[in-house]
Amino acid sequence: MRRMIKFCVIYDEKQNIQEHWKENHGMDDAQIVDLYFARDESAITETKNKYQNMCFLIAHNILYNREDSEECVNDTWLFTWNSIPPKRPSILAPFVSKITRNTAIDRYRKRNAQKRMNSHMENIAGEVEKLGSVISSEIDAYLRRKEIVEIFNDFLQGLSERDRDIFIRRYWYMDSIKKIANRHRCGESKIKSVLARSRKKLYALLKEAGYAG
Repeated sequence: MRRMIKFCVIYDEKQNIQEHWKENHGMDDAQIVDLYFARDESAITETKNKYQNMCFLIAHNILYNREDSEECVNDTWLFTWNSIPPKRPSILAPFVSKITRNTAIDRYRKRNAQKRMNSHMENIAGEVEKLGSVISSEIDAYLRRKEIVEIFNDFLQGLSERDRDIFIRRYWYMDSIKKIANRHRCGESKIKSVLARSRKKLYALLKEAGYAG
C-alpha cells in the first residue's frame, strides 16, 4: 500500500492535473493565492468554491465514505491555509488535490490499521507493485533528482491523450476500472489492457535510466 501511494505522486502535477480537471471557473488562482498571503479568510471560500468537487472526488475514491470524505476535504482547506504562505503555488488544483489525497490516505491507514485493504485499493496496489519495487522508500530522494521527473514527464507526454487520461484517472484520482471504462465508453478489459501497456512502458523507461534491474 505504501509503495503504491508513493508511486502515485511522482509525475509533474502542475503540467498534468490542471488539464484533467475542468472545474476552473471562479477567481483566478493567482488572485486566490494573494488572498492567502494577505491572510484574508475569503481565500478559503474561493478555494472551496472552485475545487471542492474535485477534492471530494479524490477523497471518496480512497475512502468510499461520504462523511470521512467531507471531513477530509474540510481538513484540506485548513492545511492549505497553514501552507500558504510560505508556499506560493502557481496552480492550486494540483496543490490542494495532493493535500486531499495525502489526508485521505492517512485517514484510510488509520481506519484500516490491522485490516485488509478494500478490494479497490488492493487492486491498485497490486497493479503498481512492480513499479513500487523500483521507486521504494527512497522516493523523496528520487523526487529531488531532475532526471526522475523528466522520465515521468516524457512517459506521460509519450502517451496518447486517451491513454494519458486513463493512467491519470487510475493512479492520481484512483478511479475504478468500471468508472474509467464508462468515461471512455469502452469495456473494462480494454482499460486494463491500456493500463498494463502503460505500466510496461514506464517500467522500461525506468529500467533504461538505471532505476530498475
